[in-house]
Amino acid sequence: MTFDREFKEAISRLPSAEKDKLIFRLLKKDLHLANRLLFELTADDSKEDKRKEAKKSIENMVSHSRHHIQYSTPGILMMEMRDASGIVNDHVGITKDKYGEVFLQIFVMKEYLQIYNNCFKDFPKEKAHSMNVYLVAKTFKIMVLLKKMHEDLLIDFADDLKKIGHLFSSNPGLMKEAEYNGLNINWLIKYEIPNDIAAIEKDLRQRGYLKK
Repeated sequence: MTFDREFKEAISRLPSAEKDKLIFRLLKKDLHLANRLLFELTADDSKEDKRKEAKKSIENMVSHSRHHIQYSTPGILMMEMRDASGIVNDHVGITKDKYGEVFLQIFVMKEYLQIYNNCFKDFPKEKAHSMNVYLVAKTFKIMVLLKKMHEDLLIDFADDLKKIGHLFSSNPGLMKEAEYNGLNINWLIKYEIPNDIAAIEKDLRQRGYLKK
């Protein structure tokens, strides 16, 4: 929604007390915005502190997934991975921590991919299909995020991307899905992400790939 200049000027002319009441009423209906303002205006924690908190929460989720894997399936693990990614999204929405977004998304991918490969690598193709496509699509998202960062920061993630690439290559079913959906694992292993990776991803989606 966009607001015209006349409306903005009318809001600015409201008495301070009335504006405060309106703001508090709106914040009660938008917890995400409230948390963002709380962080920006009053929190003593830094982005790095909040990043560590988010990582700890994800570590707890990964530990739970690992210890209950005997009751899990690729589909259940995918939902748990989405919940972990939700923590990342909440963290970024509150702190605007772009570095942390990449760091945490890569952490989620690496940790859950290790569980997945250890337990479900030999699952029948039809039962692993959705998870495999999800992992490929998420990898594209990570690469797109990486290419938006300053090049001096990219080296921080080289080792983890190489690890993810090798985890892909050790899972035949996942590798087939990666190849089918246009993901070149050497982009990860050799850390040679194409400069036009966002355009590559967009084109693949327009042609019907990267979808479960």
